Amino acid sequence: MSEIAENLADVISQVAAASSRCRRDAEAVELIAVSKTFPAEFVRQAFEAGQLHFGESKIQEAEPKIAALPGSLHWHFIGRVQRNKVRKLLQNFEVIHAIDSLRLAAYTDEIAKELGLFPKVFLQVNLGSEPTKGGFDSEGLRADMDALLALGRLEILGLMCIPPAGPDAESSRPWFASLRKLRDMMEIEFGVRLPSLSMGMSGDFGVAIEEGATHVRVGSSIFGKRSYRVDGELG
Repeated sequence: MSEIAENLADVISQVAAASSRCRRDAEAVELIAVSKTFPAEFVRQAFEAGQLHFGESKIQEAEPKIAALPGSLHWHFIGRVQRNKVRKLLQNFEVIHAIDSLRLAAYTDEIAKELGLFPKVFLQVNLGSEPTKGGFDSEGLRADMDALLALGRLEILGLMCIPPAGPDAESSRPWFASLRKLRDMMEIEFGVRLPSLSMGMSGDFGVAIEEGATHVRVGSSIFGKRSYRVDGELG
């Protein structure tokens, strides 16, 4: 068994343990192996060990990997979305995790209509109001929600967040709980289902699962440490 396969098995075991602690079904948690900066061969090893969902953050890096690997893989874009890259993102990725404004959502909807696609997306919420991160604030999301729901091509899965950096996994818990509570409130207020929460990375995905995460973005715990930082806070 390769080191990547061993790491993957360990992460899957941790997902199961976290799910058990909060009496959730581990099958309800989608593990996204964040393969950004790692070569296609690493992705292939994870795929051969049973992993199907992978996350990338740069289209120019992802495109050759996607072309070189089996078509049965599921690709998630977890980076910050640039308007001039939306068309290529929609053509290559099943899920976009960081729609961070109504303007971007409306443009993505427009391009999706041109392409005949119905992309799955998460709405990014900047709970910590950090200037270096994109995302709706809570009140802004509420103000824009009717317009977001009126976009006919986007399938809004739920909400996504990247907590402010903290000293340990427990420091992320209040942020994860806040996102879950915001999601619950939005469902009631707008009469809509937002079943998914994309939150949790290598250092805190267990806590995220305990607080309701349905999608966790785990990179270094599977593939090893990166040689340099690229969108480091995203996975």
